[in-house]
Amino acid sequence: QVQLVESGGGLVQAGGSLRLSCAASGSIFSINVMGWYRQAPGKQRELVATITRGGSANYADSVKGRFTISRDNARGTVYLQMNTLKAEDTAVYYCHARLPGVYWGQGTQVTVSS
Repeated sequence: QVQLVESGGGLVQAGGSLRLSCAASGSIFSINVMGWYRQAPGKQRELVATITRGGSANYADSVKGRFTISRDNARGTVYLQMNTLKAEDTAVYYCHARLPGVYWGQGTQVTVSS
């Protein structure tokens, strides 16, 4: 079992950058996949990026080339560097961990003003 706490959200102008962090506690060495999902108002939660324990990353087409996911297995942390932000990136961003068992953070708001 793990607990996930996100940080780093906020308000940024279009074209700007933000870095999200997620710290896991508990059984961090049992985590296989970590990642980020987001949910905009009135929309379903969608995948942003995931990364395996071995470092293999997967991105949604909408963020490829702009976002970079990284991970520190020893610390149980995952990061999302978001560059060239657009208004459509505005959403609540959720950290995700898969052990087996799926765990979610409480979410952090990212607002991009145009």
